[in-house]
Amino acid sequence: MTVRRRNGSAWLLDGRGAITPELMRGMRRYSDSEELDAVIVGAGAGGATMLQRLARHGWRVAALEAGPFWNPETDWVSDEAGAHDIYWTEPREIGGDDPVPLGSNNSGRGVGGSMIHFAGYVPRLHPSDFRTHSLDGVGIDWPLSYDDLRPYYAHLEQELPVAGDTWPWGDPHPYPQRPHPVGGNGEIFQRGAAGAGIRAAVGPVAISNGRFGNRPHCIYRGFCLQGCKVNAKASPLITHIPDAIANGAEVRADCMVTRIEVDERTGLATGVRYSHGGREYFQRARVVIVAGYSIETPRLLLSSTSRRFPDGLCNDHDLVGRYVMVQGAPQTAGRFAEEIRMFKAPPPEVSTEQFYETDPARPCKRGFSIQNVSPLPITWAEHVMAQGHWGHEMRQRMADYVHWACLGALCEFLPLPDNRVTLTDVEGPDGMRIPRFAYSQCDNDRMLVEAAERVMREILHAAGATETMTIQRFAHLVGGARMGETPEQGVVDRDCRAFAVRNLLVTDGSVLPTQGSANPALTIMAIAARAADRLAAAPGGPVPG
Repeated sequence: MTVRRRNGSAWLLDGRGAITPELMRGMRRYSDSEELDAVIVGAGAGGATMLQRLARHGWRVAALEAGPFWNPETDWVSDEAGAHDIYWTEPREIGGDDPVPLGSNNSGRGVGGSMIHFAGYVPRLHPSDFRTHSLDGVGIDWPLSYDDLRPYYAHLEQELPVAGDTWPWGDPHPYPQRPHPVGGNGEIFQRGAAGAGIRAAVGPVAISNGRFGNRPHCIYRGFCLQGCKVNAKASPLITHIPDAIANGAEVRADCMVTRIEVDERTGLATGVRYSHGGREYFQRARVVIVAGYSIETPRLLLSSTSRRFPDGLCNDHDLVGRYVMVQGAPQTAGRFAEEIRMFKAPPPEVSTEQFYETDPARPCKRGFSIQNVSPLPITWAEHVMAQGHWGHEMRQRMADYVHWACLGALCEFLPLPDNRVTLTDVEGPDGMRIPRFAYSQCDNDRMLVEAAERVMREILHAAGATETMTIQRFAHLVGGARMGETPEQGVVDRDCRAFAVRNLLVTDGSVLPTQGSANPALTIMAIAARAADRLAAAPGGPVPG
């Protein structure tokens, strides 16, 4: 099957790669009084993929998204400060021994979700990620295997599409588009990796290298983390939403879902309550699919209490909100005599997964990956200030911005039960209780970060850096409603169906039992695509047996 026959989104856009007014005007509009086959909470990586796949299966389906329906041409700008609206910045409380800042680095607002402002980097998980307990004695084994996701990975890599070298790590595989040209930052990585004896490869990025359908070639403007105005970078807004609409799906923007209703007699979900324009509505559906991500999904489930679920929906075993993970994401920069101009080109270009698996020579389990990253000036100023540089020294380092190259690691932090989302007693502007996210690292997490920082310094010095500096940070929330073999192990099963409510699914990053050292977007989409196929093929139609 060709990509276009499976997903025509790229051919449904106009000549600039934007969603056409005709497509929006023709979008089907369902009424709340209609019982849909499915209602989806969220239109990011998991929600939009489910929407498009179920629409292709002929389902009557709508996605309710808390944020706006973005227009890249008019809503996004090549300016860091001007991009603030694309982040989810609603009030949240953080805590634990190692509190994780929330906002621009790990959540998204609007149709397309956080993939609107992700860096475009889309590696697969490794086969070992699905068996960390069996192989390494840490984490938990997934109830599905890498082989279950392999065909979905391959299909989505074609649909996004993904550009990069033939990938040598994990399950070696090619990508549908050739790698992008490498900018100054990537050249530093390649030079340093060669000098340090470390294997590196270009890609994989979900950024079109050449025209794809009606989407244009990347112009290397360097603002991928702020939204791609030219629509060369993939996000569900342009890669799956257009095809979903063309196949009869509805997207309702600016609709905040506040509660999932369950029939006390049957034990089945009946639909969702949501607010729009200051009024509350109820959308009936035979299947409810939650794809709000690792803070909002637990928040919604915990808020949906009833006599049957006094502690929150599907929370019989106190698992909702637990085992939330982040990746340790330190960034190490090096100064060079020549100008690097790291902001020119996609933020991630060159990567290594040589340190991804458990190394018996290290005192810790699992591993990390390294990419080149390209903080823009405001973010760079935050990095400099985090090192204690102020006044004249601060101005000097900002003037030197074009001479710095930067690498970033993704370290696999382990799933721990007390790293969790709970509800505070404070009501937010949406009428729901504000969530609290508590996070603490374990010794294994800290050792991985130290190991990654050593390797990044080694690469930069091998490339000729005269000095280095490192900023500590986190990235990529996953977990909070993880899948498991049994209700005692997980909130949902291998097909993303809730154990406690059989017509309720969760199809976002909160279902991941472990996270690997890979950016999670592609895996979330693959899990959602598989769940859609399994749901559509279930006996009895929209209500699984």
